[in-house]
Amino acid sequence: MLTLIYPYRNREVERIQKSLNSLKNQTVTTFTVRFVDYGSEPETAQKVKALINEFDFAEYSYYPTHFQPWNKCKALNSVIKNLDSGFCFVADVDMIFHSEFVERAISLQKPATATFFKVGFLTEAETKTSKPFSEYTVSFTSSEEATGLTMFPVEALQKIRGFDEFYHFWGAEDTDMHVRLQNKGYNVNFYDAEVLMLHQWHQSYRSKETSEVTKNLQISDIVSINHQHLHYAISHKKTIVNSETWGEPLSEVAFEKLQKETKNPILISNSKAAILHFLYCELSEVTEKPMCFHIKADPFQKSLKYKAKTVLGKKVPSYLTLKEVNDMLLLHIISFYRNYEYTYQVFEAENTLQLTIAKTENSINKQD
Repeated sequence: MLTLIYPYRNREVERIQKSLNSLKNQTVTTFTVRFVDYGSEPETAQKVKALINEFDFAEYSYYPTHFQPWNKCKALNSVIKNLDSGFCFVADVDMIFHSEFVERAISLQKPATATFFKVGFLTEAETKTSKPFSEYTVSFTSSEEATGLTMFPVEALQKIRGFDEFYHFWGAEDTDMHVRLQNKGYNVNFYDAEVLMLHQWHQSYRSKETSEVTKNLQISDIVSINHQHLHYAISHKKTIVNSETWGEPLSEVAFEKLQKETKNPILISNSKAAILHFLYCELSEVTEKPMCFHIKADPFQKSLKYKAKTVLGKKVPSYLTLKEVNDMLLLHIISFYRNYEYTYQVFEAENTLQLTIAKTENSINKQD
């Protein structure tokens, strides 16, 4: 049996349909699909759920993480942690599968080996067409450097606590998994004898990066930070990661609890001193009772008194832009509070950052 896991958030429904339609015609049917919607907008989630329910081999699950950064690793781990045995494949809604993909994948299964596959990439124009797999024109193919789209022995992943949940947004999480498996003594093989998957074109993550703070959560240069974390895993020969509560995304109950605590927020200014104190003192004192914080620009920063003092060279507070605060705060959450229950929102019209957070019994981020 092979379990295909699709981690997902807010992508085009048509893209999903193309991918799942290609699985309807597999030469063998000993597979299932676990589709993990990690925080799509409610309207999109309803459409996706309805689509997934049309395929008898697929199961849909949703987590209310739309006010958290994208975390592919935790989405995958939510399934991996609870699989009984066998093999799983990390799928992607961009994939169109050859009709013999599952049959070939099953033939390659070995207890101590992970296998990743060569992929054919389609152009934007070719992606917009619908045709049999063999009739698509491939623009180029992937090499061993593209480490996603891997089939794993489930037991191997569970022994090292799944994908490293430090990795948020995009970059390096797949290679990190290969590295840690090899450090643990497993084999990782690249199957390039044929192209069994086609990748539908889309814009790259980096092309969507902006220097402004927006409701679409981002951290500047996060890809480089993720790659630095990968270098750390390599140099320190990491194997086991995450806390013992790995693979447990925010629940509906926890989300509703957090939403009830947003009416009387604690106000924090964007002065450098206030932000540093918040990050290194106030956050560490969060308890099981949810607390809501609003970070806004200090009105004094635009006052005539501030401008006059600045011109005269007198001492004034040092301020951070909301984008700087956003990046510092999100990186802090990812590093130290990713196992807490939390929501984080950017209200662009009000120039306000909102963090609602609560400690849980399992919040302590123990690492082996």
